[in-house]
Amino acid sequence: MKREEKDIIVNNLVDQLNGSPHFYLTDASELNAEATSLLRRRCFASEIKMVVVKNTLLKRALEQTEYKVEELYDVLKGSTAIMFTNTGNGPAKLIKEFRKKFEKPLIKAAYVEASVYIGDDQLDTLVNVKSKEELIGDLIALLQSPVKTVMSQLQSGGNILSGVVKTLSEKSE
Repeated sequence: MKREEKDIIVNNLVDQLNGSPHFYLTDASELNAEATSLLRRRCFASEIKMVVVKNTLLKRALEQTEYKVEELYDVLKGSTAIMFTNTGNGPAKLIKEFRKKFEKPLIKAAYVEASVYIGDDQLDTLVNVKSKEELIGDLIALLQSPVKTVMSQLQSGGNILSGVVKTLSEKSE
């Protein structure tokens, strides 16, 4: 491969890395053609872009990104596929589901919600990572709960009060 071709690939990777808030580095080697095809289809259906990359080119691309992920360099050995996603826990859920039938892909590392996770043992942690939107939704639900409680108590109190007034008015007649 010529240097110009490598530079084009690195620039494309830099653009993809900078355009994706989350990415996973995985090892999908030893999957047969059918399993690899199935994994790619599931990635496509989940809006995850999966690209097999050369480690040296990926390292050069990571060095040129806005991310500070030097600790990822140590995992760039063997076969590496990178998964780009807008949902932080999407690839982890996909991988966990896929591994019910197959032994791979393994997670080498992940960059999710501005944090670096290294090792396949982080799979369950990554599945449970909530996105920024999910956390905001949880916060809004927590804030709404006391207001809803007060409103329902006021409404039920109003019903009781109107019942008492009605009973008293009927007694006086």
